[in-house]
Amino acid sequence: MRLVHLDLKGAAPRVSYLEQVFPLLSQLGANGILIEYEDMFPFKEELEILRSPYAYSEEDIERIQQLAELHKLEVVPLVQTFGHVEFILKHEKYQHLREVERFPNSFNPHIPDTLALLKSILSQVIEKHRRSTWIHIGADEVFHLGEGMDSKNWMSYNKGDTGTIYLKHIKEVLGFITMQYWGLRVLMWDDMLRKISVGALQGERMGTELQVLAAPVHMAAAAGIMGCRSWGRMRSLRHPPAAGAHILVPASSTESGIAKHVSPMAKVRVAPLCRYDHYSVLCELLPVGIPSLAICLQTLANGGFTEETKRKVLDMLGFQSMELEQSMCEGQGAFPGAEIYHMVEQVNGHLKESIVKALEEESAIKGWFSPYHRKRLFGNPRNMESFGSKVLKLHEDWESFIRELHGHLERVYFPDTVEEWMEENVNPYLDQLRDLVRDYQ
Repeated sequence: MRLVHLDLKGAAPRVSYLEQVFPLLSQLGANGILIEYEDMFPFKEELEILRSPYAYSEEDIERIQQLAELHKLEVVPLVQTFGHVEFILKHEKYQHLREVERFPNSFNPHIPDTLALLKSILSQVIEKHRRSTWIHIGADEVFHLGEGMDSKNWMSYNKGDTGTIYLKHIKEVLGFITMQYWGLRVLMWDDMLRKISVGALQGERMGTELQVLAAPVHMAAAAGIMGCRSWGRMRSLRHPPAAGAHILVPASSTESGIAKHVSPMAKVRVAPLCRYDHYSVLCELLPVGIPSLAICLQTLANGGFTEETKRKVLDMLGFQSMELEQSMCEGQGAFPGAEIYHMVEQVNGHLKESIVKALEEESAIKGWFSPYHRKRLFGNPRNMESFGSKVLKLHEDWESFIRELHGHLERVYFPDTVEEWMEENVNPYLDQLRDLVRDYQ
């Protein structure tokens, strides 16, 4: 399975854009989509509070699955069941379910309401994905596990540790899925399992339970591939995972050495990262990540990144050349969102530089139109006119460019994403120029 992870906690694309992207992903070698909906799922009834104002509708969820099926992409929904649940625990309604009261990261597994809530969330998501044969339960990065008073009391009374708490909770989640949805197979990240001793994993048949019911997926969050030491630990169990190496490949990784770490039977996640967690800023937009996503998929599909593979990627994306070391692609581009790719490149490469140059290197501005002058509306027209036309032209050019970029972004993303991206990447620089032009006028 070569799964492209659509992590919708950041910059969730419109379904109309997925309609354009899915055929490309299939062509590039993906055969599945791992969808982490978070607040983009159309939760209903008592869970409606979890929905984003821009959440997909039930019809959207069905359309996504139809598009995936049309392009031979298996849909694997991902529901976080332990950590990364900020979108749930940020709400006052569920604050009592936090492991540590101050932090909305992780569930308290000792409160019965936690499992009851998870059953409700899993049920709603699974019911809308009855064609799926896999469910991913996340279970990675359970920050502050063991730090809550309930956990401390449990460990003291039961002479256990955080590993035991973790396995106990995961076993309860797996038990619910296997009892309610017979035949549905489970994936989970392995980072928390790496911290647990082999003895603990083997104790009370937990090792057997985990590997019969859930395939641990190796998660390497850094660029390139982490060593497979944890895989060796998993293999030391009596019943090692059966499907070969399970590896995450970040879309930022373009190393040709990827393939030697990946077995032909691997479950692989390729992820253009949009947001690290529910509270962080946006990392990257999907159209901008497509070239490196294409390189990763083709590397995995072909067993290495050869010149022939590079040529295939160039042909499919509509580029003339690419320089991996400089992360540059030459050419117009003919993939969905290529305009955004190029325009974001312009913003990243030239917006700040051109404005800083105009504001800080223009001697007439520094000498005759300083913050002191501007605050008091005091200046000599003779000196102001020496820089005025240049600044007005720069402002007009960038405003026109940003209006065009805004239009392209609106066709792919919902208003909240467009607003956030502009505020993070454009406004901090363009607002300085806008203020200068306002004062000049």
